[in-house]
Amino acid sequence: MKHIYLVFTLLSANFTVKSQKKNQQIVFKDTVQQLSEVVITASRTPENVLKSPISIALLDNRSIQNSAAPSFYDALENIKGIQLLTPSLGFKVYNTRGFANPTNVRFVQLVDGVDNQAPHIGSPIAGALAPTDLDVDKVEILHGAASALYGMNALNGLVNIFTKSPFDYHGLSFQQKMGANHFNDNNASVHVFSESNIRWAKAWNNVFATKINFEYLTGYDWIADNNTDLNPNGNASLNLFGNNNPAYDGINSYGNESPNRQNLTLDGKRYSIARTGYLEKDIADFSLKNIKGDIAFFVRPKKNWEVSYIYRFGILDNLYQRTNRFRLNNYRIDQHSISLKSPSIQIKAYLTHENTGDSYNIRSMAENIDRSFKSDNKWFSDFSTQFNANTKAGMSVIEALQTARNEADEGRPQPHTVEFDALSKKLEGINNWDIGAALRVQSWLYHAEAQADITQEWLKRLREKWGLSILVGIDFRTYEVFPDGNYFINPVEADKNLTYSKTGGFMQLTKLLFDGKLKFNGSIRADKNQYFDLRWNPRLSMVYSPNEDHNIRISYQNAYRFPSLFEAFTNINSGGVKRVGGLPIMSNGIFENSYFKTSTDAFQTAITNDVNKNGLITSQAVIKNKGLLKKNDYTYIQPESVNSIELGYKGLFFDKHLYLDVDFYYNQYQNFIAQVETNLPLIKSVNPDSIAFAFNDRTKNERYRLWTNSKTTVFNYGTSIGLRYKIYKDFIISSNASYAQLDRKTENDGLEESFNTPRWIVNVSVSNRKITERLGFNLNVKWQEAFLWQSSLATGNVPAYSTLDAQITYALPIQNMTFKWGGTNLLNQYYYNFLAGPSVGGFYYLTVGISL
Repeated sequence: MKHIYLVFTLLSANFTVKSQKKNQQIVFKDTVQQLSEVVITASRTPENVLKSPISIALLDNRSIQNSAAPSFYDALENIKGIQLLTPSLGFKVYNTRGFANPTNVRFVQLVDGVDNQAPHIGSPIAGALAPTDLDVDKVEILHGAASALYGMNALNGLVNIFTKSPFDYHGLSFQQKMGANHFNDNNASVHVFSESNIRWAKAWNNVFATKINFEYLTGYDWIADNNTDLNPNGNASLNLFGNNNPAYDGINSYGNESPNRQNLTLDGKRYSIARTGYLEKDIADFSLKNIKGDIAFFVRPKKNWEVSYIYRFGILDNLYQRTNRFRLNNYRIDQHSISLKSPSIQIKAYLTHENTGDSYNIRSMAENIDRSFKSDNKWFSDFSTQFNANTKAGMSVIEALQTARNEADEGRPQPHTVEFDALSKKLEGINNWDIGAALRVQSWLYHAEAQADITQEWLKRLREKWGLSILVGIDFRTYEVFPDGNYFINPVEADKNLTYSKTGGFMQLTKLLFDGKLKFNGSIRADKNQYFDLRWNPRLSMVYSPNEDHNIRISYQNAYRFPSLFEAFTNINSGGVKRVGGLPIMSNGIFENSYFKTSTDAFQTAITNDVNKNGLITSQAVIKNKGLLKKNDYTYIQPESVNSIELGYKGLFFDKHLYLDVDFYYNQYQNFIAQVETNLPLIKSVNPDSIAFAFNDRTKNERYRLWTNSKTTVFNYGTSIGLRYKIYKDFIISSNASYAQLDRKTENDGLEESFNTPRWIVNVSVSNRKITERLGFNLNVKWQEAFLWQSSLATGNVPAYSTLDAQITYALPIQNMTFKWGGTNLLNQYYYNFLAGPSVGGFYYLTVGISL
């Protein structure tokens, strides 16, 4: 009997083997790494993963099925070098190499090479446009800068999700996932999770093909309930701390932040008093419902040519976080794409439309429920009157403060009542954050690109004789946003949409030397945005492969990003703070005339201390401390950039039973796009005394948050190592560790993007996909070190945590049916992986899959 040996990686895709010959026995031989594994994303052309010029990780379909994670999106968390943020059960955010953010505009997500970002924020809405689990073929993850080939935003990394071709994977597949969460949760009872997936694909004569995917997901979201006080020293001069602090600002309570506080002189002392506010868990809707799907048509007009049209959509009801926490309701994103692929040419064009539906800002909801009940002026007046009456009646200060709050809050809407729910519903529909909470944004992204391997056919002799490959590409992108009057305005033509465009192109040369043992790769990219000068981005790399099993690489590259639509054009009034885009057409005159909020805060604190401790009257304290006021010296926004050097090695040992992947990088970031907080006096005077008195009176100055660039140059470095070892039969032990560290800063102006990254993240797993003919398992342990989280919403320490994930799979011969029992965070130890994010507990699930 003739044997056919097919070598598959233990991390490989589902496959279908067809043979027309009889009496052939097919034998599958497992190794820890398939030598012929091919990746595309690193150089935009197919190449052996071991010989990739930059750090890249590969996750394919069978490794997803074999992971302890419930979905491919969750499985990415355990890849070497990946940091996960969880704003919601239905919303995960990934990052590599530092400077994490729940709205990660420095990390790009592609599906079959098509950008998945939501246009108005410049980053993906998690998996809203990602394929369903049934349609994922493989995922390629680039660690670090990738702008030289992929353009704007690819500073920290890129993920490219490849879907299954209906020519290769056809038939009907169904997957049902049932789960449960919120065990032993003080804020919720146990809730059921359900996710249903279906995929159908059909091909005719290898010429025409189509596929349809659909997913419906429901559940109950994780709850953010961190009550740590962000303003613990608000009344330190009066020795009022903890529960006695009348300026309390809990992380997940809203309506009691800085814009909701006033300095009141009560009984001869100066107090900082905040309105009461509401907890997020009392305002937000935690029900979860996500729907997504796609339909695609393919034509192969001749050999190795393919034309396709794909429509994708996503509809979301879940929580989301950027500078505030948001509830997404009926949020919808649609994408149409067409593409042409041939051996030497690729052309793509796509349109993305985003509509935020009935979404709302949780913070604005809280403060405007309070203000709908009673205006700030009325509330603080009532508080002052009651406090003074209480102290005259002989109450202690602490009792007087609490009684004054209770009296000022008398009649305040209470959560989970008919009155409260009706008011919330009303505010959800008011698109003005000074009086309402609605998020009403419509935006569009138009993109076209083409690339050609001119040495594949036209200049073939260069490839054949000199080992030289030349790849060239061009692209054009335009963003468009509707000026809703709250989030965005058009300051030039109020009734016309805002547009924001860029054009770019690249050239890449690859040269093989020394009988193919040394591969040199160089690329250069240029991009022009209508508001900024031409940007150049180079990349140089070399890969040395003394043999097929060992590969050493070194690379240098520059990456950049233009400001996103939000950073360039935003114009929001939110709780007494105006957030304004950094382009001159949006913020002209504000930069030049405003003062740093840090200096106005220090000024007001000094006044409070002088009144409370030194016996000065307010006017004397104002004159004494006016020198603390510092004028803003930042200016209009510019692109940010990073220069990165990387060393790496990939190799196989012990008859290919051990796979080793190591990398080291060093980065230099410049012009971090950030926000500077300022106060603008509302008086037409240059007299320092007049300006000082204006900053002591909240009604005579306005607070701004302006998009600009940090003056700090930031250096960071890190390393990661990944191991996979076949220890016995089909038992595999895998481990990876990532280390990330800030090196140094210049200037240190405090505006630079916060590092927000643990030094150490470690994963260890043991697996055997075939203990018996039908039984397999995977066990994964993760540990993450504590780290400092800094953002405009909350700053503080994120504790270290560890999780245990596990799954057991069982396959039935009936209709290719598979069962997967599993759980993440099996020990149900609640944790959060960034401040203001939710507490994540155990999630336990059963997945049943059927293929026909």
